[in-house]
Amino acid sequence: MKHKLLSILLCCVLLTGCGSAPVSSAVAEESQATEAPVVTETPIEAEPEVVGVPLKTDYVTEEMYERATAFLEGDLTRLAKAMRKAQAGEEITVATIGGSITEGYSSSTFGNCYATIFYSWWESCFPDTKVNYINAGIGGTPSYLGVHRVKQQVLDENPDVVIVEFSVNDGADNFYKKSYDNLVRKIMMSENEPAVLLLFTTQEDGTNAQENDSLIGFKYRLPMISYGNAVLPSIENDEFTWDDISPDNVHPNDMGHAIIGELLYTYLNDVYSRLDEISEEITPFDYTSLTKESYLNADMLGPDEITPAQLGSFKEARVNTYFTKSWHTATGEESIIFQNVEAANIGICFQRTTDGTYGQYDVYVDGEPVKTLDGDFKNGWGSAIESVEVYVSDEPALHTIEIKKNPDSTADLFTVLRLLIS
Repeated sequence: MKHKLLSILLCCVLLTGCGSAPVSSAVAEESQATEAPVVTETPIEAEPEVVGVPLKTDYVTEEMYERATAFLEGDLTRLAKAMRKAQAGEEITVATIGGSITEGYSSSTFGNCYATIFYSWWESCFPDTKVNYINAGIGGTPSYLGVHRVKQQVLDENPDVVIVEFSVNDGADNFYKKSYDNLVRKIMMSENEPAVLLLFTTQEDGTNAQENDSLIGFKYRLPMISYGNAVLPSIENDEFTWDDISPDNVHPNDMGHAIIGELLYTYLNDVYSRLDEISEEITPFDYTSLTKESYLNADMLGPDEITPAQLGSFKEARVNTYFTKSWHTATGEESIIFQNVEAANIGICFQRTTDGTYGQYDVYVDGEPVKTLDGDFKNGWGSAIESVEVYVSDEPALHTIEIKKNPDSTADLFTVLRLLIS
């Protein structure tokens, strides 16, 4: 009987503790007098506050982002400096330089390309700050041309942040490793001390120069983001297909550009959320070069920078939309000659077409034949800008450059867009 009574009392205690009806009014009154009511409703969890700018799309999973940014974090002092400057309401300039992906090829509108999405983060995060935007993407061009045009097209505007994207236009060899290295160093060593973010895009089969590019990023402790690392494993796992993100084997469509944009938004939001933890003192860029410093002073010479000693049958004309002036001939009857060109290394940037109207032209340096340039881009993808190094030396000197029609040329037209000197 004693055990039975103990069991009944224990059950009453347990039932009362779980909020069941009381055994007696006396027990209830005592409980109400000594204990506060028990709240049983589950509180509604608040949405986590976004520090920075909310994402425009939701294509990127956490795994994709982790793969894309699975490099060393890199030095963030320059990027933090740009954010603090914008936060204070000071005017800033953000820039991108690269090939056709940066230019926005295959996005439905210019506003949907990753470069514009990158710019929109800064505009949205700092609405009271004037944000200038430079898109120096030119289709089909590698970092060799990039290192020669970056001064005029980017650095002269004193940018605060620069994205560099050449991994599908560069070859995976030492020539492009050198030009890419020199391009990155040229930006990092510029007086304005801009932040540099390396972006690695990819072809469908994974072909790109990411291995070379990332070595340079590791060497200089730069932030790096890999679009290829984000999307290719997801495609292998049947999360989506390459056709979902590209109309060909290279160029992202709107979804592809949005994925790059999401990666950039997430990255910038993360850095911005940790701004108070990042030193205000800029880390000195005192790293030795990974390759030979051949192009640190590289520049382009066009009709505004140099006057030919002899125009010959060439005339100033606008043939390419990216260069307002160039030298063009319709006959090639007489060569164009430039004298007193000071350089250690010389390249020629010229036009190529697929219509069979452009011919082959020879380059002479100091009277010696050095290279034949082929303006005929038969079976190519379209009108293209080609840049070829024609002369290399260790010391700068004054040179004479002559460009004239090859005797066996299949056509007459030819356009010299720029001389490339360093």
